[in-house]
Amino acid sequence: MVGMVVREAKIERKTSETAISLRLVVDGAGESTVSSGIPFFDHMLTLFARHGLFGLELDARGDLDVDFHHTVEDTGITMGQALTKALGNKAGIRRYGFAYVPMDEALVRVVVDLSGRPFLAYNAPSDVEPVGGNFSFQLVEEFLRAISVHGGMNLHVDILAGKDAHHMAEGVFKALARALDQATQVDPRVEGIPSTKGVL
Repeated sequence: MVGMVVREAKIERKTSETAISLRLVVDGAGESTVSSGIPFFDHMLTLFARHGLFGLELDARGDLDVDFHHTVEDTGITMGQALTKALGNKAGIRRYGFAYVPMDEALVRVVVDLSGRPFLAYNAPSDVEPVGGNFSFQLVEEFLRAISVHGGMNLHVDILAGKDAHHMAEGVFKALARALDQATQVDPRVEGIPSTKGVL
């Protein structure tokens, strides 16, 4: 971006369960290269980058023979950490963002405050069938919790309507992307840190 330092960060995380390399460009153009070994999750992250206009590079290798949980959660952890690192002291950002996204019969609302105080409020139908028979819908919540905690965000996600698991999950990732895009934008009217405390 002309006249502006591009906000980006790279995080490497290695545990006994996963090895993850993630690069996030806040001021991107929606481009992504994503490989987690979980096709549906790759699809969600690709559209997250596209709809948030982020740059995203992910190489995640996890114990998929056990289940998908560790890979999804640890990707959320690294993405939250990358967002925190890329935004620095958050000077000049809008801080708040929200989005409503329809996906056929599904309707999702996401509201975010990059407050530095993690909190996830998640309201979704219970007993949702796995997507494609093997991606547990509960993993959506696990990803959201991880990115909320490690991204220091107050995150409210409400699935207001929906029956199809794929549609609801896609609505969540698209709405999250759009809300974060709004919250991370630099507002020229904002001087310094957008908080009366002077720190976020």
